[in-house]
Amino acid sequence: MDLDLSTVLLQWAAGGLLGLWVTDRHRLVGVGYGWLLRGVFAALALAGVLVGLDSSGAAAQVRSIAGLLTVVVSLLAVVISVRWRKTPARIPPGLDFLAALTGFVAVFAAAGVLGGPVVLTVARLGVGAIFLGFITDAMLLGHWYLVQPGLSRAPLREMIWLSIISWPIEVVLLLIPTGMVSLLNGSIDDGYGGILGVTWVVCALTTVGLLAAALAALKEPYYSAVMAATGLLYLAILTAFGTDVLARALLAG
Repeated sequence: MDLDLSTVLLQWAAGGLLGLWVTDRHRLVGVGYGWLLRGVFAALALAGVLVGLDSSGAAAQVRSIAGLLTVVVSLLAVVISVRWRKTPARIPPGLDFLAALTGFVAVFAAAGVLGGPVVLTVARLGVGAIFLGFITDAMLLGHWYLVQPGLSRAPLREMIWLSIISWPIEVVLLLIPTGMVSLLNGSIDDGYGGILGVTWVVCALTTVGLLAAALAALKEPYYSAVMAATGLLYLAILTAFGTDVLARALLAG
């Protein structure tokens, strides 16, 4: 399976929008949080489409069209949310789910662009999208407590737990041959005497460790605990990208 920037950006956007739907359906977080995430992930999806315009083939076209639909639906959700911000209904949560769904169509179509075993490639891309998107959402949600300090910690705990649940699935899929097992046992040479393989292991273990530490921090009753958890989630995003993108780069090489 190859690695390209367009697919990574679309993965990030699709997973992030799905995480927004998970959080926003509870109607606990302020409307501004939805505006922030829809804007961020619409921008990422648009960048993914533009970067991938030089790719040819039917799969690439489906990826681009679905990516554009993700942008359109996300921005439509922003417009509706702004207009309905003072009403109890706010915005139909299904609209955020639709934006995520079109994003995942783009991600799955990318499997035809990247190559490799279709089922394994689709699984890696889909779980990778959830893994990267949910951890990013958790970090952004942690920051939102500065705007809405009285918010229950339940939405943040939920997003961290979902990130933790996605972690073993992500790691196992990346280990399946031809996968990181082949690199770790020396069947594939990383070009640096195995250092990059060890780096991947460190990134994977550190990510779940940081997520667990963030959960532990939230057990403290003080408001500063939320900011401590947010700081840990900042680091978790970096190691999560090391877990997902580094592995795919090594396997593509």
